[in-house]
Amino acid sequence: MIKITFPDGSVKEYKSGISSLEIAELISTKLAKEVYAATVNGEVWDLTRPITKDVTLKLHKWEEEAAKHAFWHSSAHLMAGALELLYPGIKFGIGPAIEMGFYYDVDPGDGKVITEADLKAIEDKMKELAEKNLLYTRKDVSKKEALEIFTKKGDEYKTELISDLEDGTISLYTQGDFTDLCRGPHLPSTEPIKAIKLTSVAGAYWRGDEKRKMLTRIYGITFPKQKMLDEYLIFLEQAKIRDHRRIGKELELFTFSPKVGMGLPLWLPKGSDVRQKLIDFLTVILRKRGYKIVTTPHIGNVNLYKTSGHYEKYGKDSFQPMSTPQEGEQFMLKPMNCPHHCEIYNATPHSYKELPLRMAEFGTVYRYEQSGELHGLTRVRSFTQDDAHHFCRPDQLMEEFKSIIDLILYIYKMLNFNDFTAQISLRDPNNKQKYIGSDENWERAQKEIIKAAAEKNLVTTVVEGEAAFYGPKLDFMVKDAIGRKWQLGTIQVDYNLPERFDLTYNGSDNKKHRPLMIHRTIFGSLERFVAVLIENTTGKFPLWLAPEKAVLLPISEKFNDYAGNVLEILNNSDICTLIDDRSEKIGKKIRDNELKRIPYLLIIGEKEVESGTVAVRKQGEGDKGSMKIDEFVSFIHAEINKEITL
Repeated sequence: MIKITFPDGSVKEYKSGISSLEIAELISTKLAKEVYAATVNGEVWDLTRPITKDVTLKLHKWEEEAAKHAFWHSSAHLMAGALELLYPGIKFGIGPAIEMGFYYDVDPGDGKVITEADLKAIEDKMKELAEKNLLYTRKDVSKKEALEIFTKKGDEYKTELISDLEDGTISLYTQGDFTDLCRGPHLPSTEPIKAIKLTSVAGAYWRGDEKRKMLTRIYGITFPKQKMLDEYLIFLEQAKIRDHRRIGKELELFTFSPKVGMGLPLWLPKGSDVRQKLIDFLTVILRKRGYKIVTTPHIGNVNLYKTSGHYEKYGKDSFQPMSTPQEGEQFMLKPMNCPHHCEIYNATPHSYKELPLRMAEFGTVYRYEQSGELHGLTRVRSFTQDDAHHFCRPDQLMEEFKSIIDLILYIYKMLNFNDFTAQISLRDPNNKQKYIGSDENWERAQKEIIKAAAEKNLVTTVVEGEAAFYGPKLDFMVKDAIGRKWQLGTIQVDYNLPERFDLTYNGSDNKKHRPLMIHRTIFGSLERFVAVLIENTTGKFPLWLAPEKAVLLPISEKFNDYAGNVLEILNNSDICTLIDDRSEKIGKKIRDNELKRIPYLLIIGEKEVESGTVAVRKQGEGDKGSMKIDEFVSFIHAEINKEITL
């Protein structure tokens, strides 16, 4: 007999070799139909995998990420099985589950092309296979055996992947006649996959290398019910309307260039203006709250990140070290700001009287995201964090932590981000090797975060395994206009980096003491924050943030001189204004500038010239009457002050 511990702390005994699915069936038949994966001792498993020792067990329903991952990963294999039947000789790259759905990179073979016109036939074949209730079966194999299988199939992509794996860590999954190299987990069978939609086809270089072959990437999504797919397709239409990539192009906010590199955004003047306004806005607030603004380089010696632990934990996901002419000297593009801030702290001695020391930077960092994961501004390889680190005494932690919560709530209210939850992200108790630091410090930090969130009456969820490698955190998950959740702000308690960097302060006893660190962001990454703002507002920014506040629309050329004088007055009054002096009818000018989401349209005709006024039209609301120029200036400044004052 073995003991199974459930999330509520209850313990039950079962025969050794029982599966998670069998346990679910013993609890209730209904539950067994609703679960798609299980976490066993902190690792996500197939439901059918036998359990042979005492473990902790959590069963995952559709609402949970682990269930969706298993469902969509299984669907990727189902699609691959359909493709193998439809395109004999096809070869397969990788086919992961992603945030919404899955994709598979495939090489159809010489002279063969898969286009969006082919997706319906692939969907139909997937449905046909799913209805057969094919079992997903796992088999652990040696490296030699795996190489033999895929060499025989002539699949050089799989053999290359296998060559990079360690012997003893390789598993295959089979459903029907299709076998794939895979770690899993998967569904018990294809039967739960009821609704299927392949959404698009794209190109993707093998392993993200532009020198390698371009493969065909097929995206799709599946659900256990047709109704869920129908709702998703409606959501998809809304997402297209609000897509920040489309709106960003229309409004000339940002762009990407293949010559610069994938995932490296280029901010155009209007987008740069929005970005800078956010920075300026937050900087004023930070200075009032006692923050010191610092600036650090875009690179650092590789030993800096070895000291912090980032190299060990994230080295493979970072841009690789750059060697200099100096033998043995290597630098990395900065993946994090915190090690640099630790060295700034260490540059001068500190007294207990100086703490807390609040250090802030709008620091650009670099992470090597896989090409398939890049998405507009929401997932990039270069992004700027509104990063800050609070160095404080242990007795100051609670007040500092709560003051950061207050700051985040203030900023989010200002920007109408009112629908959010606070996620308490803890370490995985069954996989402690992922983290650094003592159990004592981790327990203390986790309790302090839970207590602070409770004292601020936050609506929270607790998730194990989502902590940073150096400490637990409170993540702010903001829901956008169509219900998607985005992790923006975060507050993290860290007892470990101060030890690694030997940070100290002189205490009241005149002895050296160790400070602790609080890491925090409010916007998170400016790139992602702006993307969420664009999609939330469909590009209709609040007045204070809009790159242009108004546009002048003279009815005919004879009013252009007056419009030019008004333009100068408004721009000199810090109201960024454009002039549309095209030889077009006023109706067309209004329509064109409405599409540019400019907040105020100022129409100028003979009456306005004679009276020294402008006819005011507000974006989306229509005519607001006439105003004197100085009256309009005062009106705009008052409107902006209303928006940024709570």
